[in-house]
Amino acid sequence: DIDHLNLRVQKELVEWLNWLKADIGFDGWRFDFAKGYSADVAKIYIDRSEPSFAVAEIWTSLAYGGDGKPNLNQDQHRQELVNWVDKVGGKGPATTFDFTTKGILNVAVEGELWRLRGTDGKAPGMIGWWPAKAVTFVDNHDTGSTQHMWPFPSDRVMQGYAYILTHPGTPCIFYDHFFDWGLKEEIDRLVSVRTRHGIHSESKLQIIEADADLYLAEIDGKVIVKLGPRYDVGNLIPGGLKVAAHGNDYAVW
Repeated sequence: DIDHLNLRVQKELVEWLNWLKADIGFDGWRFDFAKGYSADVAKIYIDRSEPSFAVAEIWTSLAYGGDGKPNLNQDQHRQELVNWVDKVGGKGPATTFDFTTKGILNVAVEGELWRLRGTDGKAPGMIGWWPAKAVTFVDNHDTGSTQHMWPFPSDRVMQGYAYILTHPGTPCIFYDHFFDWGLKEEIDRLVSVRTRHGIHSESKLQIIEADADLYLAEIDGKVIVKLGPRYDVGNLIPGGLKVAAHGNDYAVW
């Protein structure tokens, strides 16, 4: 175990981070198991190494109901993520992985897309509160891959990417999905839409519909994304828009 309160440990870790930056060329940090030490300590490492980007893994359990499914309201869960960023310094480079969005998406794509509109009408994850500081993802090396600890429904992974790659937040793509699952071209198309239309971490999200079989949202007045099996949505899509990407139970205009 590392004693992060030990001043010598802090000094040596800061020196190592700065060496990684200056000599090796790294410019960002991922804080693994950030619950294992205080945000105050993480702040020391960030302030004294000045990365251009930093992201923390703060993985806690969602609030679940008696049916074994997540509650609609996950405010306490995303508040913990927001609190960490606040303590480390909201004006700096610190962000956190949006585990709230991940957990809700896992269940929503299984015929419960109404979950993607929170009680305030906004996105229910961290991206609904502080999207500039939320790093969204579908799976990572812990949740998916060989560890398989909290995997996204495998037949609906592209719905997850259609969501995070069109929405606010900073999306990241899982190596396995991109290189091993044969999803590179589909993911690439969504990345192209995001890049072409300048969608960014603080883009404006307007949720048009959120029912069991349909989620429809507009981003920055430029892009519309649809998740779910409902086919007839023509009355909700403005005329003249062209489909830019589509796949199993998702489409982007």
